[in-house]
Amino acid sequence: MEPAVRSRVKRGFLWRVSLIAGLGGLLYGFDMGIIAAALIYVRSTFALSTQMEEAVVSVVLVGAMLGAISGGMIADRIGRRATLVCGGAIFVLGSVLAPWSPNVGALIFARGLLGIAIGFTSVTAPVYVSELAPPQSRGMLIGLYQFALTLGIALADLTGYWLAGQHAWRLMFGIGAVPAVFFLLMVMTVPESPRWLYAQNRIDEAEAVLKTYTDQAGALLLLEDIRVSLLTTMERRWSVLWSPAVRGSLLTAVGFTVLQQVTGINTIIYYGPRIFSLAGIASDKSAIFATFLVAIMNVLATVIALVLVDRVGRKPLLYVGVGGMTISLFVLSYAFHNEANLASSLGLVATACLMVYITCFAFSMGPIAWILASEVFPLRVRGRGIAAASLGSGISNFIVSLTFLSLINAAGNAMTFAIYGVFCILTLVFVRFVVPETKGRELESISSKPAAVAP
Repeated sequence: MEPAVRSRVKRGFLWRVSLIAGLGGLLYGFDMGIIAAALIYVRSTFALSTQMEEAVVSVVLVGAMLGAISGGMIADRIGRRATLVCGGAIFVLGSVLAPWSPNVGALIFARGLLGIAIGFTSVTAPVYVSELAPPQSRGMLIGLYQFALTLGIALADLTGYWLAGQHAWRLMFGIGAVPAVFFLLMVMTVPESPRWLYAQNRIDEAEAVLKTYTDQAGALLLLEDIRVSLLTTMERRWSVLWSPAVRGSLLTAVGFTVLQQVTGINTIIYYGPRIFSLAGIASDKSAIFATFLVAIMNVLATVIALVLVDRVGRKPLLYVGVGGMTISLFVLSYAFHNEANLASSLGLVATACLMVYITCFAFSMGPIAWILASEVFPLRVRGRGIAAASLGSGISNFIVSLTFLSLINAAGNAMTFAIYGVFCILTLVFVRFVVPETKGRELESISSKPAAVAP
């Protein structure tokens, strides 16, 4: 965009779009993270078995996958803003139903609704923001969504710590209704995506939306950018992802998002207090507080990634980050193997290992998985490609969260974390031989040779 157009962007509009991006990510993080503390007291209230605990945790991921798959199609049919309004309403409904659950079945239903809302917003909010925001602010606003997600997890852990003394798991879930209502109200104050309106041949409406944050000249310039971008025919067939020209991109994106999950990240997000309890931290409140400390490191390290990813490149951050994750997991495994000798210090060792692990994840695999997914596909299949990567991530996340406690019971603490450490080693091999370095490269050059790798 020309400097003259940039200077006429209205700050109030930017603030509203920023709030939508931030609240969408915060709701995602909060509703994913709150289960870590709440599960301790849900387990005792409903006398849950190991399998039912895993079901309460993982059902939100099933809902998120269904919401993500359907959300993209719904957003294309009824519009981005309307889909976000639906997502916000479902967030409110799920946040109200969960605290009033009379039994575990009702809680699972409410958590499933929250998952659908997460799926709607996780797919639609970044697209909406990217299409509505001025080009010079687009990267910052999309990055804000990812940052707010980690902040939402930290706020969930803080809420859990604050309410742990009262064992108030119902209130933990209910607090999520506050940002959900605010999100719904904020979405209703902004217009529909001008790009979607143009694609529906509602060109006058698209121009009117653009004029809400720039002048006539700027609106016409952006309208022309939209017109040119829509000249590219977007593929609607899933089968095109298997074509020789796209197969390498599919391997990179889906393979990496699957590895992102099977290295164990969400065992900490969902089961953090349980892990600290296994490490000898007897107090539920102390275990939740340790989880909160880990979540704070997640937030801070995400900032590091946003600052460094375009300066030092994707692969150097991945080598350092995944290497640190590998070491911390094997140290944790060794500590559990020798817990009789470590005694009371095991809790401190576990806290240090998990803080190192989450820090290394947050500046490497966490954000870079989705950066790569958005970079490696050709424009004509980018929507389907990112959806495939999201589906791979969701399925692997579901499997890990559904099996973690069972794996602990069957294989033991030490072996479980060693298994995740082995997956980290496989990730390093994958980065070396499959993942391309995309720093500073044009998107067209990346997608034309997606498998070209550099040390």
